[in-house]
Amino acid sequence: LGFIIKGSDVNAENIATLLDGICPECVELNFNTCNCKAEMLIGILADYFKGKGADLEKCKGSVNYDPFKKPLVKGKENEDWVEAAAAVLKAGAALPGYKVLAVNAFYFNNAGAYISQELGYALAWGNELLAKLTEVGLDATEVAKKIKFNFGISSNYFMEIAKFRAARWLWAEIVAAYNPACQCACKMHVHAQTSEWNMTVYDAHVNLLRSQTEAMSAALAGVDSITVRPFDKTYQTPDDFSERIARNQQLLLKEESHFDKVIDPAAGSYYIENLTVAIAKQAWELFLAVEEAGGFYAALKAGTVQAAVNESNKARHKAVAQRREVLLGTNQFPNFNEKAGNKQPVEGKCCCGGDSHTCEKEVDTLVFDRAASQFEALRLETEASGKRPKAFMLTIGNLA
Repeated sequence: LGFIIKGSDVNAENIATLLDGICPECVELNFNTCNCKAEMLIGILADYFKGKGADLEKCKGSVNYDPFKKPLVKGKENEDWVEAAAAVLKAGAALPGYKVLAVNAFYFNNAGAYISQELGYALAWGNELLAKLTEVGLDATEVAKKIKFNFGISSNYFMEIAKFRAARWLWAEIVAAYNPACQCACKMHVHAQTSEWNMTVYDAHVNLLRSQTEAMSAALAGVDSITVRPFDKTYQTPDDFSERIARNQQLLLKEESHFDKVIDPAAGSYYIENLTVAIAKQAWELFLAVEEAGGFYAALKAGTVQAAVNESNKARHKAVAQRREVLLGTNQFPNFNEKAGNKQPVEGKCCCGGDSHTCEKEVDTLVFDRAASQFEALRLETEASGKRPKAFMLTIGNLA
């Protein structure tokens, strides 16, 4: 179960009401709240579980403390992040089975990054947490055990399977370099969520096809948990129907396709092994480049990470415009007679509540324009004008 809680709602009474009737030893519980409330939330959870007589060793879950959301999404520097992360980590000792430090690589995925970029920057992010927290005297083994990776999943089916395999391999190499007390610290804990980059307003039910193959590739790659985004997320707050369908998409894979009964079905596939090595090589080169430039946070302050991902966003938009990257229902086999009606794209808001494009920033942010955004803007404007444009195909030379 995953809960998103407003910072102002984090108190003992609300948490007790929220978790009433839920066995914390039987269900993995994941919490996402304001960074400034993460430490407090961990303390409330520990007290609540103790009060219920739960064995804290058996309680599994996470609290999503993300020190780099500020520069990546909000354009604000976060100079005192090491001190805050150390406090969260120390508080997290009360919940041995809880991950409390987040590597939210899905930001890169939703901003249109290439697969090797998402992985390379995720590794640099994780290593930044390890490096800086061990520098202030914390144990590398304990830090590594408390990190949770949250990746996005694109529609590039086989490459996504390879990405997660490469991620586990490379992260194990990085953690091993810190000489942890036990090999279990080298294990990567991975959550994956379906991409928002390729979701569309028009022909929105095609989003179901995209998110289903994405969830399938992540499951085959052996991730620990998955979030499937509801198909209508791009133009409204998801309703009961779309939320239910999104949950059922996972249940189809688990209960009817029995994906939870097979261990590593991709093992031994020559094609996927080759892809794994190729992606690992590219991601590792990017990781080393970030480290040589002073580490992940230094790269964020300089804006090099944001610039590289935004450049990929621009290149992919061009590829979609030229139909070199196919977006079914948008640039390939679109339904020309479909009208959006009241459906309008849901734009991202900045931390201050304003538009993320116009808000004043200290550093550059990622651009989260979806692949279909330019097509949708054109169609919505045409629809609003009330006129149906006519096109004439002028043939020159050979008709074929």
